[in-house]
Amino acid sequence: MSLTFHWFLPTNGDSRHVVGGGHGTPVTAAGGDRPPSVGYLTQIARAAEDLGFVGALTPTGAWCEDAWLTTAMVSQHTERLKFLVAFRPGFVSPTLAAQMASTYQRQTGGRLLLNVVTGGESHEQRAYGDFLDKEARYRRTGEFLEIVRGLWDGKTVDVAGDHLQVADASLARLPDPVPEVYFGGSSPLAGEVAARHSDVYLTWGEPPAQVAEKIAWIRGLAAKEGRKVRFGIRLHVITRDTSEQAWAEARRLLDGFDPETVKSVQQGLGRSESEGQRRMLALHGGGRDGLEIHPNLWAGIGLVRGGAGTALVGSHAEVAERIAEYHRIGIDEFVLSGYPHLEEAYWFGEGVLPRLRQQGLWTHPAGPATAAQPAAQVPFAASGSR
Repeated sequence: MSLTFHWFLPTNGDSRHVVGGGHGTPVTAAGGDRPPSVGYLTQIARAAEDLGFVGALTPTGAWCEDAWLTTAMVSQHTERLKFLVAFRPGFVSPTLAAQMASTYQRQTGGRLLLNVVTGGESHEQRAYGDFLDKEARYRRTGEFLEIVRGLWDGKTVDVAGDHLQVADASLARLPDPVPEVYFGGSSPLAGEVAARHSDVYLTWGEPPAQVAEKIAWIRGLAAKEGRKVRFGIRLHVITRDTSEQAWAEARRLLDGFDPETVKSVQQGLGRSESEGQRRMLALHGGGRDGLEIHPNLWAGIGLVRGGAGTALVGSHAEVAERIAEYHRIGIDEFVLSGYPHLEEAYWFGEGVLPRLRQQGLWTHPAGPATAAQPAAQVPFAASGSR
Protein backbone atom coordinates (compact mmCIF):
# COMPACT_ATOMS: atom_id res chain seq x y z
CA MET A 1 0.00 0.00 0.00
CA SER A 2 1.40 3.40 -1.00
CA LEU A 3 1.49 6.06 1.69
CA THR A 4 -0.73 9.07 1.04
CA PHE A 5 0.60 12.60 1.41
CA HIS A 6 -1.42 15.81 1.60
CA TRP A 7 -0.11 19.36 1.70
CA PHE A 8 -1.68 22.50 3.23
CA LEU A 9 -3.18 25.66 1.75
CA PRO A 10 -2.38 28.58 4.11
CA THR A 11 -5.66 30.47 3.81
CA ASN A 12 -4.52 32.50 6.84
CA GLY A 13 -1.50 33.88 4.97
CA ASP A 14 2.03 32.62 4.43
CA SER A 15 5.54 33.77 5.22
CA ARG A 16 9.18 32.79 5.67
CA HIS A 17 8.31 32.96 9.36
CA VAL A 18 5.71 30.92 11.26
CA VAL A 19 2.22 32.33 10.82
CA GLY A 20 0.46 31.91 14.16
CA GLY A 21 -3.25 31.71 14.81
CA GLY A 22 -5.98 29.17 15.35
CA HIS A 23 -7.88 27.86 18.36
CA GLY A 24 -9.13 31.31 19.22
CA THR A 25 -5.80 33.11 18.75
CA PRO A 26 -5.34 35.77 16.05
CA VAL A 27 -3.11 35.42 13.00
CA THR A 28 0.34 36.88 13.67
CA ALA A 29 1.76 39.74 11.63
CA ALA A 30 3.69 37.33 9.41
CA GLY A 31 0.38 36.29 7.86
CA GLY A 32 0.46 39.49 5.84
CA ASP A 33 3.78 38.70 4.16
CA ARG A 34 2.06 36.59 1.49
CA PRO A 35 -1.70 37.20 1.52
CA PRO A 36 -3.81 34.13 0.72
CA SER A 37 -4.88 35.22 -2.74
CA VAL A 38 -6.30 32.69 -5.18
CA GLY A 39 -3.23 33.27 -7.32
CA TYR A 40 -0.75 32.43 -4.58
CA LEU A 41 -2.74 29.50 -3.23
CA THR A 42 -2.97 28.16 -6.77
CA GLN A 43 0.84 28.25 -7.03
CA ILE A 44 1.04 26.07 -3.93
CA ALA A 45 -1.73 23.75 -5.10
CA ARG A 46 -0.18 23.20 -8.53
CA ALA A 47 3.23 22.56 -7.00
CA ALA A 48 1.72 20.02 -4.60
CA GLU A 49 -0.12 18.36 -7.47
CA ASP A 50 3.02 18.05 -9.59
CA LEU A 51 5.14 16.77 -6.71
CA GLY A 52 2.78 13.92 -5.87
CA PHE A 53 0.61 15.10 -2.99
CA VAL A 54 -2.90 13.64 -3.19
CA GLY A 55 -4.73 16.50 -1.52
CA ALA A 56 -4.40 19.77 0.36
CA LEU A 57 -5.93 20.63 3.73
CA THR A 58 -7.56 24.00 4.29
CA PRO A 59 -8.32 25.19 7.83
CA THR A 60 -11.55 26.59 9.19
CA GLY A 61 -12.38 29.38 11.61
CA ALA A 62 -12.44 33.13 11.98
CA TRP A 63 -8.66 33.30 11.54
CA CYS A 64 -8.62 32.27 7.85
CA GLU A 65 -10.51 32.48 4.58
CA ASP A 66 -13.56 30.28 4.10
CA ALA A 67 -12.44 26.83 3.00
CA TRP A 68 -15.39 25.95 0.74
CA LEU A 69 -15.23 29.12 -1.35
CA THR A 70 -11.44 29.30 -1.56
CA THR A 71 -10.90 25.68 -2.60
CA ALA A 72 -13.74 25.85 -5.10
CA MET A 73 -11.91 28.68 -6.83
CA VAL A 74 -8.46 27.06 -6.62
CA SER A 75 -9.88 23.77 -7.92
CA GLN A 76 -10.57 25.41 -11.26
CA HIS A 77 -6.82 25.93 -11.76
CA THR A 78 -5.76 22.38 -10.87
CA GLU A 79 -6.47 18.99 -12.40
CA ARG A 80 -5.89 16.14 -9.95
CA LEU A 81 -5.34 17.60 -6.48
CA LYS A 82 -8.09 16.90 -3.96
CA PHE A 83 -9.14 19.38 -1.30
CA LEU A 84 -9.46 18.34 2.33
CA VAL A 85 -12.00 20.99 3.31
CA ALA A 86 -12.29 21.65 7.03
CA PHE A 87 -15.93 22.04 7.94
CA ARG A 88 -17.80 22.68 11.20
CA PRO A 89 -21.17 20.98 11.69
CA GLY A 90 -23.87 23.22 13.05
CA PHE A 91 -23.13 26.27 10.94
CA VAL A 92 -25.30 25.01 8.06
CA SER A 93 -27.97 22.34 7.94
CA PRO A 94 -26.79 18.75 7.31
CA THR A 95 -28.99 18.49 4.22
CA LEU A 96 -27.46 21.62 2.71
CA ALA A 97 -23.97 20.39 3.60
CA ALA A 98 -24.65 17.06 1.90
CA GLN A 99 -25.92 18.93 -1.18
CA MET A 100 -22.87 21.24 -1.19
CA ALA A 101 -20.56 18.24 -1.09
CA SER A 102 -22.47 16.57 -3.91
CA THR A 103 -22.22 19.69 -6.05
CA TYR A 104 -18.53 20.03 -5.25
CA GLN A 105 -17.88 16.47 -6.43
CA ARG A 106 -19.61 17.04 -9.77
CA GLN A 107 -17.96 20.38 -10.45
CA THR A 108 -14.43 19.20 -9.56
CA GLY A 109 -14.49 15.64 -10.86
CA GLY A 110 -14.71 14.07 -7.41
CA ARG A 111 -11.95 16.01 -5.64
CA LEU A 112 -13.54 16.73 -2.25
CA LEU A 113 -12.42 15.23 1.06
CA LEU A 114 -14.26 16.43 4.16
CA ASN A 115 -12.42 17.26 7.39
CA VAL A 116 -15.14 17.48 10.03
CA VAL A 117 -14.11 19.82 12.86
CA THR A 118 -16.41 19.90 15.89
CA GLY A 119 -14.89 23.10 17.28
CA GLY A 120 -12.95 23.23 20.54
CA GLU A 121 -13.43 26.87 21.51
CA SER A 122 -16.84 27.93 22.81
CA HIS A 123 -16.10 31.64 22.50
CA GLU A 124 -15.29 31.27 18.81
CA GLN A 125 -18.37 29.10 18.24
CA ARG A 126 -20.56 31.73 19.89
CA ALA A 127 -19.28 34.32 17.43
CA TYR A 128 -20.94 32.19 14.73
CA GLY A 129 -24.16 31.90 16.71
CA ASP A 130 -23.44 28.45 18.17
CA PHE A 131 -24.04 28.37 21.94
CA LEU A 132 -23.76 24.63 22.61
CA ASP A 133 -21.10 23.45 25.03
CA LYS A 134 -18.30 21.15 23.92
CA GLU A 135 -20.05 17.87 24.85
CA ALA A 136 -23.23 18.91 23.07
CA ARG A 137 -21.21 19.91 20.00
CA TYR A 138 -19.79 16.40 19.74
CA ARG A 139 -23.27 14.90 20.11
CA ARG A 140 -24.48 17.19 17.34
CA THR A 141 -21.54 16.16 15.14
CA GLY A 142 -22.62 12.54 15.47
CA GLU A 143 -26.19 13.42 14.46
CA PHE A 144 -24.88 15.55 11.59
CA LEU A 145 -22.77 12.74 10.15
CA GLU A 146 -25.60 10.23 10.56
CA ILE A 147 -27.84 12.46 8.45
CA VAL A 148 -25.22 13.34 5.84
CA ARG A 149 -24.09 9.75 5.35
CA GLY A 150 -27.69 8.62 5.00
CA LEU A 151 -28.32 11.23 2.33
CA TRP A 152 -25.13 10.30 0.47
CA ASP A 153 -26.31 6.68 0.50
CA GLY A 154 -29.44 7.77 -1.37
CA LYS A 155 -31.80 7.32 1.56
CA THR A 156 -34.74 9.45 2.53
CA VAL A 157 -33.77 10.57 6.01
CA ASP A 158 -35.95 11.36 9.00
CA VAL A 159 -34.02 12.19 12.17
CA ALA A 160 -35.30 13.79 15.35
CA GLY A 161 -32.14 14.15 17.40
CA ASP A 162 -31.38 16.20 20.46
CA HIS A 163 -29.71 18.88 18.33
CA LEU A 164 -30.64 18.28 14.68
CA GLN A 165 -33.93 17.41 13.02
CA VAL A 166 -34.74 16.71 9.39
CA ALA A 167 -37.90 15.28 7.86
CA ASP A 168 -38.25 13.60 4.47
CA ALA A 169 -34.75 14.75 3.49
CA SER A 170 -33.15 13.43 0.29
CA LEU A 171 -30.75 14.46 -2.45
CA ALA A 172 -31.79 14.73 -6.08
CA ARG A 173 -28.21 13.98 -7.17
CA LEU A 174 -25.77 11.86 -5.17
CA PRO A 175 -22.06 12.59 -4.87
CA ASP A 176 -19.80 10.39 -6.97
CA PRO A 177 -17.62 9.37 -5.32
CA VAL A 178 -18.90 9.83 -1.79
CA PRO A 179 -16.41 12.14 -0.02
CA GLU A 180 -14.26 10.47 2.60
CA VAL A 181 -14.65 11.86 6.11
CA TYR A 182 -11.56 12.83 8.09
CA PHE A 183 -12.03 13.42 11.79
CA GLY A 184 -9.82 14.06 14.80
CA GLY A 185 -10.14 14.57 18.53
CA SER A 186 -8.65 13.28 21.75
CA SER A 187 -11.64 13.34 24.10
CA PRO A 188 -13.79 10.26 24.82
CA LEU A 189 -16.71 11.69 22.86
CA ALA A 190 -14.42 12.44 19.91
CA GLY A 191 -13.38 8.79 19.91
CA GLU A 192 -17.00 7.66 19.77
CA VAL A 193 -17.78 9.89 16.78
CA ALA A 194 -14.61 8.85 14.97
CA ALA A 195 -15.31 5.15 15.48
CA ARG A 196 -18.86 5.41 14.13
CA HIS A 197 -18.46 7.83 11.24
CA SER A 198 -14.90 8.58 10.11
CA ASP A 199 -12.99 7.02 7.24
CA VAL A 200 -9.68 8.47 8.44
CA TYR A 201 -8.86 9.39 12.03
CA LEU A 202 -6.40 12.30 12.18
CA THR A 203 -4.08 13.05 15.07
CA TRP A 204 -1.71 15.93 15.56
CA GLY A 205 1.99 15.12 15.58
CA GLU A 206 2.68 13.60 18.96
CA PRO A 207 5.63 11.23 19.58
CA PRO A 208 5.13 7.75 18.09
CA ALA A 209 4.41 6.05 21.42
CA GLN A 210 1.52 8.44 22.13
CA VAL A 211 0.24 8.12 18.57
CA ALA A 212 0.31 4.33 18.89
CA GLU A 213 -1.89 4.60 21.99
CA LYS A 214 -4.41 6.71 20.07
CA ILE A 215 -4.45 4.27 17.17
CA ALA A 216 -5.12 1.34 19.51
CA TRP A 217 -7.89 3.33 21.22
CA ILE A 218 -9.72 4.28 18.01
CA ARG A 219 -9.14 0.88 16.41
CA GLY A 220 -10.76 -0.80 19.41
CA LEU A 221 -13.76 1.54 19.40
CA ALA A 222 -14.23 1.09 15.64
CA ALA A 223 -14.11 -2.71 16.01
CA LYS A 224 -17.01 -2.52 18.47
CA GLU A 225 -18.94 -0.67 15.75
CA GLY A 226 -18.01 -3.32 13.18
CA ARG A 227 -15.88 -0.81 11.28
CA LYS A 228 -12.27 -0.26 10.23
CA VAL A 229 -10.69 3.18 10.22
CA ARG A 230 -7.51 4.39 8.52
CA PHE A 231 -5.12 6.68 10.37
CA GLY A 232 -3.41 9.93 9.45
CA ILE A 233 -1.15 12.45 11.16
CA ARG A 234 -0.85 16.23 10.86
CA LEU A 235 2.72 17.61 10.96
CA HIS A 236 4.87 20.47 9.76
CA VAL A 237 8.16 19.66 8.03
CA ILE A 238 11.60 21.26 7.79
CA THR A 239 13.69 19.00 5.57
CA ARG A 240 17.03 19.85 3.97
CA ASP A 241 19.97 18.15 2.28
CA THR A 242 21.70 17.84 5.66
CA SER A 243 20.51 17.64 9.24
CA GLU A 244 22.58 20.72 10.14
CA GLN A 245 20.82 22.81 7.50
CA ALA A 246 17.38 21.70 8.71
CA TRP A 247 18.08 22.47 12.37
CA ALA A 248 19.58 25.83 11.40
CA GLU A 249 16.26 26.65 9.74
CA ALA A 250 14.36 25.56 12.86
CA ARG A 251 16.59 27.83 14.96
CA ARG A 252 15.99 30.71 12.55
CA LEU A 253 12.24 30.30 12.95
CA LEU A 254 12.57 30.07 16.74
CA ASP A 255 14.73 33.21 16.87
CA GLY A 256 11.93 35.04 15.07
CA PHE A 257 9.40 34.34 17.84
CA ASP A 258 8.76 37.55 19.76
CA PRO A 259 8.65 36.73 23.51
CA GLU A 260 5.52 38.80 24.06
CA THR A 261 3.79 37.06 21.16
CA VAL A 262 4.71 33.67 22.59
CA LYS A 263 3.38 34.70 26.01
CA SER A 264 0.13 36.01 24.55
CA VAL A 265 -0.44 32.97 22.33
CA GLN A 266 0.29 30.54 25.16
CA GLN A 267 -2.13 32.35 27.45
CA GLY A 268 -4.81 32.16 24.77
CA LEU A 269 -4.19 28.50 24.02
CA GLY A 270 -4.16 27.73 27.73
CA ARG A 271 -7.86 28.60 27.80
CA SER A 272 -8.65 26.14 25.02
CA GLU A 273 -11.27 23.47 25.67
CA SER A 274 -9.60 21.13 23.18
CA GLU A 275 -8.01 18.00 24.65
CA GLY A 276 -5.80 17.77 21.59
CA GLN A 277 -4.59 21.33 22.15
CA ARG A 278 -3.86 20.54 25.78
CA ARG A 279 -1.72 17.61 24.64
CA MET A 280 0.13 19.88 22.20
CA LEU A 281 0.89 22.42 24.94
CA ALA A 282 2.21 19.68 27.21
CA LEU A 283 4.86 18.79 24.63
CA HIS A 284 6.74 22.08 25.05
CA GLY A 285 5.40 23.61 28.28
CA GLY A 286 5.64 27.11 26.84
CA GLY A 287 9.45 27.15 26.98
CA ARG A 288 12.20 27.24 24.36
CA ASP A 289 14.32 24.44 25.81
CA GLY A 290 13.96 20.72 25.15
CA LEU A 291 11.87 21.21 22.04
CA GLU A 292 13.14 18.06 20.29
CA ILE A 293 10.66 15.72 21.99
CA HIS A 294 11.54 12.64 19.89
CA PRO A 295 14.33 12.21 17.35
CA ASN A 296 13.63 14.76 14.56
CA LEU A 297 10.29 15.79 16.14
CA TRP A 298 10.34 19.48 17.14
CA ALA A 299 7.62 21.17 19.21
CA GLY A 300 8.69 24.75 18.49
CA ILE A 301 5.86 25.60 16.08
CA GLY A 302 3.34 25.22 18.91
CA LEU A 303 4.82 28.19 20.76
CA VAL A 304 3.07 30.60 18.39
CA ARG A 305 0.49 28.49 16.55
CA GLY A 306 -2.66 26.76 17.70
CA GLY A 307 -3.54 23.29 16.51
CA ALA A 308 -0.75 21.27 14.90
CA GLY A 309 2.39 22.42 16.69
CA THR A 310 5.13 19.93 15.85
CA ALA A 311 7.47 19.55 12.89
CA LEU A 312 9.66 16.81 11.48
CA VAL A 313 13.12 18.38 11.28
CA GLY A 314 16.17 16.78 9.69
CA SER A 315 17.86 15.64 6.53
CA HIS A 316 15.71 14.14 3.81
CA ALA A 317 16.85 10.68 4.87
CA GLU A 318 16.04 11.34 8.54
CA VAL A 319 12.59 12.70 7.77
CA ALA A 320 11.90 9.70 5.55
CA GLU A 321 12.89 7.40 8.42
CA ARG A 322 10.57 9.17 10.87
CA ILE A 323 7.73 8.80 8.35
CA ALA A 324 8.51 5.11 8.06
CA GLU A 325 8.50 4.89 11.87
CA TYR A 326 5.01 6.39 12.04
CA HIS A 327 3.90 4.08 9.27
CA ARG A 328 5.09 1.04 11.24
CA ILE A 329 2.70 1.90 14.07
CA GLY A 330 -0.26 2.31 11.72
CA ILE A 331 -0.17 5.75 10.06
CA ASP A 332 -0.94 5.64 6.32
CA GLU A 333 -1.72 9.30 5.57
CA PHE A 334 0.39 12.37 6.28
CA VAL A 335 -1.00 15.92 6.19
CA LEU A 336 2.03 18.19 6.02
CA SER A 337 2.93 21.86 5.84
CA GLY A 338 5.94 24.17 6.15
CA TYR A 339 6.91 27.84 6.02
CA PRO A 340 6.72 29.12 3.40
CA HIS A 341 4.41 26.54 1.91
CA LEU A 342 5.49 26.92 -1.70
CA GLU A 343 9.19 26.39 -1.08
CA GLU A 344 8.76 23.71 1.58
CA ALA A 345 6.54 21.68 -0.74
CA TYR A 346 9.52 21.43 -3.10
CA TRP A 347 12.01 20.61 -0.34
CA PHE A 348 9.84 17.70 0.78
CA GLY A 349 8.60 16.64 -2.64
CA GLU A 350 12.06 16.55 -4.22
CA GLY A 351 14.00 15.42 -1.17
CA VAL A 352 11.85 12.99 0.82
CA LEU A 353 9.25 11.50 -1.52
CA PRO A 354 11.82 9.94 -3.91
CA ARG A 355 13.49 8.22 -0.96
CA LEU A 356 10.18 6.78 0.16
CA ARG A 357 9.57 5.63 -3.41
CA GLN A 358 12.91 3.84 -3.42
CA GLN A 359 11.88 2.07 -0.20
CA GLY A 360 8.62 0.92 -1.80
CA LEU A 361 6.51 3.08 0.54
CA TRP A 362 5.21 5.61 -1.97
CA THR A 363 4.20 5.94 -5.60
CA HIS A 364 3.28 9.13 -7.41
CA PRO A 365 -0.54 9.28 -7.80
CA ALA A 366 -0.13 10.16 -11.48
CA GLY A 367 2.00 7.06 -12.07
CA PRO A 368 5.58 5.86 -11.45
CA ALA A 369 6.99 7.71 -14.44
CA THR A 370 6.01 11.03 -12.85
CA ALA A 371 7.89 10.47 -9.59
CA ALA A 372 10.69 12.94 -8.91
CA GLN A 373 14.31 11.89 -8.59
CA PRO A 374 16.17 12.44 -5.30
CA ALA A 375 16.95 16.10 -4.60
CA ALA A 376 20.64 15.85 -5.50
CA GLN A 377 19.68 14.83 -9.05
CA VAL A 378 17.13 17.60 -9.61
CA PRO A 379 18.50 20.87 -11.01
CA PHE A 380 15.95 23.01 -9.16
CA ALA A 381 16.78 21.38 -5.84
CA ALA A 382 20.51 21.82 -6.34
CA SER A 383 20.21 25.46 -7.29
CA GLY A 384 19.27 26.64 -3.80
CA SER A 385 16.54 28.86 -5.29
CA ARG A 386 13.89 27.96 -2.75
